[in-house]
Amino acid sequence: MKRTEINKAIQEAKKAIKNINFCLPHFAYWEIEEWRKRKEEIDRIKEVMLGWDVTDFGSDDFKHVGAVLFTIRNGSLYNPGIGVPYCEKVIVFNDEHKQVIPLHFHNNKTEDIINRGNGIMEIELFNATRDGKVDYNSQVEVYMDGIKYIVEPGQIIEITPGNSISLTPRLYHRFGVKRGKGNVVVGEVSKINDDYTDNVFANEQKRFSYIEENEPAICPLCNEYDKL
Repeated sequence: MKRTEINKAIQEAKKAIKNINFCLPHFAYWEIEEWRKRKEEIDRIKEVMLGWDVTDFGSDDFKHVGAVLFTIRNGSLYNPGIGVPYCEKVIVFNDEHKQVIPLHFHNNKTEDIINRGNGIMEIELFNATRDGKVDYNSQVEVYMDGIKYIVEPGQIIEITPGNSISLTPRLYHRFGVKRGKGNVVVGEVSKINDDYTDNVFANEQKRFSYIEENEPAICPLCNEYDKL
């Protein structure tokens, strides 16, 4: 990805989040000089990887595959005394190009994916086989806002604003925009998030993108704090 693309995506995500009257913490709006000035104060932010995360999952096609994420709170699987025993994120999808996060599951994390507003989210689900492959044949049992549903593998499920779906470990999921009135804002509330070890993709993907530095960053991403 190019840094111009990342900077633009973050600015657009801020507008989409503001449009649903959702507020992020102060550090979401720090510019790069503020980050540099306060780099001695951000050990906790750095350790649990709070902050902005823009990724195309190595697709080189951010318009269609990827998202802007902001981790508001999180803990550490390796140091239980750090942070909190849960995670909360907001995820912003580009509506114009029907952006999507590719098919994956988590070994450890259970998560609620919540439509916060601006449009309709869609998600498709598959069970995983014992060896971690996609099971294209078995029906999926899933809870949405406390109610159990049985759905066909790969069936498109629409999630409207205010509603959510609970995803358990080893449940393959791909989700993104169905249609929106601008960029769609999704929430995630889960167990502790670890993006280095807990994501299993159906096809080869990179969780964090290679970045071409074609302009200065407006802020660091959550995996870039060491560069400050």
